[in-house]
Amino acid sequence: MSKDCGHHDEERRQLLRRIFVGITTFIILILLIIFLIWIILQPSKPHFIIQDLTVYTFNLSSTTATATEPSFSSPTPNTLTTTMQATISSFNPNARIGIYYQKLGVYASYRGQQISSYTMVPVTYQGHREATVWSPFLYGNTVPVSPYVLSSLQQDQDAGGTLVNVKINGRVKWKVGTWVSGRYHIDVNCPAYITLGGGRNNAIGVATAVMKFQTDQTCNVDV
Repeated sequence: MSKDCGHHDEERRQLLRRIFVGITTFIILILLIIFLIWIILQPSKPHFIIQDLTVYTFNLSSTTATATEPSFSSPTPNTLTTTMQATISSFNPNARIGIYYQKLGVYASYRGQQISSYTMVPVTYQGHREATVWSPFLYGNTVPVSPYVLSSLQQDQDAGGTLVNVKINGRVKWKVGTWVSGRYHIDVNCPAYITLGGGRNNAIGVATAVMKFQTDQTCNVDV
């Protein structure tokens, strides 16, 4: 009996070792396949370019309290009104990976301060080595700005132009065959230089004339 029990125990241990080796080999094989797929595909983040920026309105109104106003009245804040249309192109450099763009919001920024509301672009699928062009309008109606922004714009007015950043925030998914990844955050920053006109007394910028600026500037992309 003891010999039979010992023999069965040895067979059981060998079976457990085979199972353990089989599971370990399977896990290593799966990890190796994933690693090889990643090396072969080499996913690259999309390339963005801001092709042009059309400025319809770019006015900063600065109103200060007059001497006849009561001392308890609050000063009128500096406000910036903007209407722009940006033409932005995106290119998928991957030969085997498609890109889903989801919840992309575009807005204008100056010196780190948002000066327009978000404009959402439609959900877009971008195939292998395909390009997509969006032309969203950006609106900012009497957006309060800090005294620092007022001072910077006045300096830019003297220099004859200023740098505006068109930014994009949203989510992307990668598509390989029928497999679709989870969502990844994407941040895009597109610098655009525009010229300024107008007086220094009450307003700065473009008042009524429509001005289109050809930029063809590469954007910075973080995924």
